[in-house]
Amino acid sequence: MSTPAPEAAPAAPALHVVRPGALTTVQDLGRPGHAHLGVPRSGAVDEPAHRLANRLLGNPETVATLETTLNGCAVRALSPTVAVVTGAPCRVTVDGRPAPWGLPVRLPAGAVLEAGPATYGLRSYVGFAGGVEAKRVLGSRATDLLSGLGPAPLAEGDRLPLRPTPSGERAPVCAAPADAAPWQAPPRELVLPVVLGPRADWFTEGALRTLTSGDYRVSSASNRIGLRTEGPFLERAYEGELPSEGMALGAVQVPPEGRPVVFLADHPVTGGYPVIGVVPEPDLAAAAQALPGTPVRFTLVRRAA
Repeated sequence: MSTPAPEAAPAAPALHVVRPGALTTVQDLGRPGHAHLGVPRSGAVDEPAHRLANRLLGNPETVATLETTLNGCAVRALSPTVAVVTGAPCRVTVDGRPAPWGLPVRLPAGAVLEAGPATYGLRSYVGFAGGVEAKRVLGSRATDLLSGLGPAPLAEGDRLPLRPTPSGERAPVCAAPADAAPWQAPPRELVLPVVLGPRADWFTEGALRTLTSGDYRVSSASNRIGLRTEGPFLERAYEGELPSEGMALGAVQVPPEGRPVVFLADHPVTGGYPVIGVVPEPDLAAAAQALPGTPVRFTLVRRAA
């Protein structure tokens, strides 16, 4: 009597990139605490959308998702998994058939999940049960476009491993639909509160009035490093430049051309241009979703006691 052949081991959970999109990167909560090495925090620019994707899947909020820009991406599941799309609303399909946005969806092996172009906003987040696996650099799997740390942006044909789920199931059970939460779309006007300092004294009183009353709009030159603006010039009270000093997430730096730049996740950790104020971190998620041309209004707020 012949001995039956052993069953083949199931394929390790992974994805095949079918369409990488304009810019799709692996992101988690970043690598804080390394500014002294010249390394930004990086991580998801719309952090609440990233956290929501993982929460809907029952993942730890620290595991990695895919952050898409403008026109989404498409990936093939090489083994059964569960996925969800959050962030900027978009058309979601599985093998060409409509699937819900903002709710977990089962993907059988071989199925193609596509997150289409954002219908409103800029960045969508595609999460998977267990999370996207990638080599950790300084404790994070995040792609940092400024320093080049972390995995490269997705390219067609890439293979992306997934972390096994804690239970080891091949097709994890979907999170309950009741866990879904609506996404707060960015307003037609982006309102950014600003705490003045540390270099507000480098600008005239007229510049401070201009900052809060000027007709600013999001520039097409914006990216993960910073939200650049188009609008009136902010007049300085002093000429010259400062010695390089530390730059915080949300810092509103004013380069020589005089238009404010709001630093986002991949911002430089030092700089010599004066910082007129800082946007508090909780208010940056809306900036991450603001399309070029969106009106921007800066409002002054008091520093928390």
